[in-house]
Amino acid sequence: MSNIIWKIKTFDEFTVPELYNVLKARIDVFVVEQNCPYPDLDDYDQKAVHIWAEQNGEVLANCRIFDKGIKYPETSIGRVLTTEKARGKNLGKQLIAYAIDTIEARFRTDEIRISAQDYLLKFYGEFGFEDTGKKYLEDDIPHTEMLYRKKQKRLS
Repeated sequence: MSNIIWKIKTFDEFTVPELYNVLKARIDVFVVEQNCPYPDLDDYDQKAVHIWAEQNGEVLANCRIFDKGIKYPETSIGRVLTTEKARGKNLGKQLIAYAIDTIEARFRTDEIRISAQDYLLKFYGEFGFEDTGKKYLEDDIPHTEMLYRKKQKRLS
């Protein structure tokens, strides 16, 4: 996929078309595709840093990141998605890598908590997220809380 542009913005930095396209992608994936009606507009977008990939104005992958104390005591990543059109092109992996790097740079921390849909546990595990044992249903979808702690390199 060529001509992909990655963007990182706070809520107040969005243009109206960017906000529309991000919200459309979230509704298309979470509400329509996953057949899960839920209140996507949850008053957290205003507190998040948004990361997304787009091509010709169309959102292909997206997530929100939060500083400590907003969603969890640790920083966090949420509303992670790759659109159907973009799946299988490693955009999800790039998105999580960008999210981790952005959290470490902006929020100066190496602990990140997520609420992962259970079918993605292995995917997040590849980045170092570990199952905390807290499992629950969120909007009738099985989720597991996971925690990332950056492994410090030791000097020998």
